[in-house]
Amino acid sequence: MRKKYLLILILILASFLRLWKLSEVPVSLFGDELDVGYHAYSISQTGRDYYGNFMPLHFHSLAEWRTPLYLYSAVPTVATFGISPLGVRLPAAIFGILGVWGLYLFVKKVFKNEKIAVLSAFFLSLSPWHIQYSRAAFEVTQLIAFLLFGLYFFFSALENKGKKLWVSALFLTLMPWVYSSAKLFTPFLMLLLFVIWFKKIVNIQKKNLILAAITGLIIGLPLVYSVFWGGAAQRFSYISVMTNPSTEHEVGVARLHDGMYRQSQGGELSLKLKDRLFHNKYTFWANDIVNNYFDSFSSDFLFYEGDRNLRHSPAGVGQFYPVEALALLLGLVFYFSGSNVDLQRKAFLAGWLILSVIPSAITREGGTHATRLILMLPPLIILISWGVSKIKNKLLLLGYVGFFILGLVFYQHNYWVHYPWNSERWWHAGFEQSFDYVKQHEDNYQNIVISTAKEPPWIFFAAWYQYPPSDWQANFPIENKTALEGYGDVSYIDKFYFGSPQKGVFSWSEIIDSSTLYLASATEVPMNLILEPDRVPPGLVLKHAVAYPSGEPAFYLFTGRDADE
Repeated sequence: MRKKYLLILILILASFLRLWKLSEVPVSLFGDELDVGYHAYSISQTGRDYYGNFMPLHFHSLAEWRTPLYLYSAVPTVATFGISPLGVRLPAAIFGILGVWGLYLFVKKVFKNEKIAVLSAFFLSLSPWHIQYSRAAFEVTQLIAFLLFGLYFFFSALENKGKKLWVSALFLTLMPWVYSSAKLFTPFLMLLLFVIWFKKIVNIQKKNLILAAITGLIIGLPLVYSVFWGGAAQRFSYISVMTNPSTEHEVGVARLHDGMYRQSQGGELSLKLKDRLFHNKYTFWANDIVNNYFDSFSSDFLFYEGDRNLRHSPAGVGQFYPVEALALLLGLVFYFSGSNVDLQRKAFLAGWLILSVIPSAITREGGTHATRLILMLPPLIILISWGVSKIKNKLLLLGYVGFFILGLVFYQHNYWVHYPWNSERWWHAGFEQSFDYVKQHEDNYQNIVISTAKEPPWIFFAAWYQYPPSDWQANFPIENKTALEGYGDVSYIDKFYFGSPQKGVFSWSEIIDSSTLYLASATEVPMNLILEPDRVPPGLVLKHAVAYPSGEPAFYLFTGRDADE
């Protein structure tokens, strides 16, 4: 009973850390989150994505095809709260909380050890890695939750002649619909389960096996179709190490170096067979994959620097607290050599950890990409919990707790105080306020031009403006092109044009008149007009300036002066 209340407290803690100030930190919705929001908004309004596809299996976005489940999960919250941080991020937070509960259930079911289960849930609730992804519209907290519940029902079914095995099949085969990494990981994981527990699986009641197989086929076959014929593999073809455009150049340089070395030794510069054998695209791909794989287990990534992308991790913060390195080391030793866990469970956890890195390792920069690597989080948390449970010396345990609290306090201070300013550009702050101004004042202008000088602005406009999805689908602006004097060819929808002046800021008055409002990125203007508003270029009127949370300029809204001004 006491551990039950402890679990409730852990879930309350997890909820607080994932829901408190969800609309404020991170500081804004970045482009991919707005893409989720506008797709969900479009589905709620028209039943179609913003490209006009009816209830798609994969969503056609501006830059890629997206997996559908998180987007569909966001439809009710976006319909309720609008395209807002709460509307877009709430599903991620909910799945993050469910993931903490799912880890407790899974560990208790598999290892029959409630202490380890409670510790695992506790450490996941405080995990910087998990908190980061629970507070933004990333799909991976849903992925982790589905994985843990799928495994929980699998091991429950093994104890009950396959009863509810179909539920496990449902969760596991839905994983590739959540996030693309699971398209490779899930088949490997299911094969691992089959090999390790083959004897128990074949003894499951036939009707339960058939029901699970039917469930898997119903969910899985459309995915196979979508991957091979529906555009779902497009994202992988873009990020794969096998499609890296720099590889050909790197191979050529390596072969040239070999030839130059031979020449320096009195030989010929010309290409040799051994140059081809040692330096070709296959050896370079293999080298990238191996480096990525081992980088994922580096102490820099796990405990000190984390993912350098500030949307994935605050600066200077590892995916785990530094002191957890000690617990992980203890966990590895005691779990694999000194515990009473049977060989099957040891092999399963080891296999899970080994397989979890492969989908990220075969992608560019995959060695430290926290989003693609998050499948390794649960087994690492379990091993950390195992290590902490084996610290019997009270003084050592007290020291560990003290350093853990220091790490937690440092991380929380960093996240709430420094991170909003440090990451403001990564989260595309300023767009919301800019388009709020545009919407409030659009009736005063015949033309509104939106800068393309920094970020592709279409999704920011569509989502923050909440442009009617049916009109967007019918007049998709990227496909509508026109020549606009002083801007060249631009895309447009209604009176909104997307482009940038072809000349410098001091020539803008030649093309921006009083009937035109121009939303400019601050990077286009070589002065800080928030601090020095009197330095507005001649012939222009600064109507509004939008600052980042730090106070630095983000966007300016200009119009031209009338001839009689």
